[in-house]
Amino acid sequence: MTRAERIALLGPEYVAYIRQRVAEAPDPDDAHIDELRPILTAPAKRRTPPADSAPAAA
Repeated sequence: MTRAERIALLGPEYVAYIRQRVAEAPDPDDAHIDELRPILTAPAKRRTPPADSAPAAA
């Protein structure tokens, strides 16, 4: 979806509202950045679940 399509779908007023809310949010700390880095750098790569996690439901 292009930027123009998102704006057309949401409307410019709502896009402005989203931008305002994002601007108000605090900057993430270094711990959060480190936690998100694997997701942001390789979003399609699947991560293995922790050994103590329950199996996925069928």
